[in-house]
Amino acid sequence: MIEIKIFAGKNSENLARKIAESYGTTLGEYSARTFSDGEISVKFDENIRGHDVFIIQSTDPPADNLLELLLMIDAARRASANDITVVVPYFGYARQDRKDQPRVAIAAKLIANLIVAAGADRLMTCDLHAGQIQGFFDFPVDHLYGSAIFVPYLSTLNLSDMVFAAPDVGSVSRARGYAKYFGADIVVCDKYRKRANEIISMQVIGEVKDKHVVLVDDMIDTGGTLIRAAKVVLDKGALSVRATCTHPVLSGNAYETVENSDLIELVVSDSIPLKGELSKIKVLTLAELFAEGIKRIHNNESISSLFI
Repeated sequence: MIEIKIFAGKNSENLARKIAESYGTTLGEYSARTFSDGEISVKFDENIRGHDVFIIQSTDPPADNLLELLLMIDAARRASANDITVVVPYFGYARQDRKDQPRVAIAAKLIANLIVAAGADRLMTCDLHAGQIQGFFDFPVDHLYGSAIFVPYLSTLNLSDMVFAAPDVGSVSRARGYAKYFGADIVVCDKYRKRANEIISMQVIGEVKDKHVVLVDDMIDTGGTLIRAAKVVLDKGALSVRATCTHPVLSGNAYETVENSDLIELVVSDSIPLKGELSKIKVLTLAELFAEGIKRIHNNESISSLFI
């Protein structure tokens, strides 16, 4: 049986440590240093020849996180690892997944090319911004879903008359999945943007009066869309509104925006380290989900039973 070793980039050390503990092992010895000019140098401090190596690192900005991941993949390949699986809890640059206007880059495809070129053999990630990004890779992609940790939590709330809301058209399929599981209705908050992170108008398609609304999205960045959606559904007569977002990007004034919002709570995962703490933010860990995924990949078992 080929041995497994799990390593973590600096950005995902806390989550990786939980994953390793849940798997029943410890993180491998690895070090990274930065030269005075900012150049990154990485090194595996133990033998990985012939081992199945799992490298855990989210690729949220700054770009150093992505670069460190690429260097780790290259180092593992040159150290004669048997198989290299990159575990990317949050796949950054996924929002740029198509050419929706002239003279723009398709960043998600570029990042996929870089990971492939670096020498990875497989990718495991969670809640891609768009599922079709899996097709950008020329090797297997295991796409896990945050619903595996959010559904059990929502079930403990025992909310009657629950409705799931998509804060924009792109989140309809996610909200529909939750609604189907709970036997609930779905509504859509249709928004119009003039430019990125700036909403001009929003309207609710569906009935929310006297309902407990759960907004479902893959990520929260500035928080503008979610907070606007929360206000709109409350104005339409909702009893309460909370949100589940897998990836807490929370840039700019997002922490203050969420704290001062109409949300009862914002439930997120630990795919990205939080930069602060708020009374309204509840963090659920992806550690057990990823640990089980790693175990099944290593044993060549199906991971479809991990889906809800």
